[in-house]
Amino acid sequence: MSAADFLLSPAVQQLMRVVFADPDSPFSASELAQRTKQAPDMVEQTLQHLVTSGILARQKVPAGEPEAVKVDRSFIFYRELRSIALKSFAAAEPIRAMLRGKFKDSVVRAFILGEDEDNVIEVLIVHGAVVPDQAAMTAACQKLSKTLHRHLQVHVISMARFNGLTSRDALAAKLAAASTFEIIAPKDTKAQLPVERLGLLQSAKKKLAALSRS
Repeated sequence: MSAADFLLSPAVQQLMRVVFADPDSPFSASELAQRTKQAPDMVEQTLQHLVTSGILARQKVPAGEPEAVKVDRSFIFYRELRSIALKSFAAAEPIRAMLRGKFKDSVVRAFILGEDEDNVIEVLIVHGAVVPDQAAMTAACQKLSKTLHRHLQVHVISMARFNGLTSRDALAAKLAAASTFEIIAPKDTKAQLPVERLGLLQSAKKKLAALSRS
């Protein structure tokens, strides 16, 4: 059970996934019901709870237009709640599930590098001996983007490239940022690591060591 599961019901998580994807836009109850595939009466009850709690705020709308709500950025725990969402139902959990399902034989590590001002989620994927099919990865990420209502910016690199990152690399700086967190660690995957290629000097040393023992 994640922190989000402990704090928020599944119905609340589904609504917040949508509103946090576009926090400055108002949403009507009918639109949220359609996007989350929940019953309209359940959405109305959940919205009332979120408005009363201060997480959402009702918006003024022209006469004849349906009532609308949007995220209240002044909510005292807005940043914490958004961080919990990113690290669970709004990004980490569905991205992890997609990678473990479709690319379990290739993905060794994966990180969420954060989200920008346009609510784009940046993801770093490190593959092992098997390189994920580019077309399949693109299609899977596009499908997931529609589910999350968020754009994904995805980097796919090899283990050698990952291990060779230096402080001058932009990815290295992003990995060191406080906003970055790992969603797939080496112990979480059965993907095969690439075979390490020895340099000429290392190879010669191994051969000499073998000869000395014979």
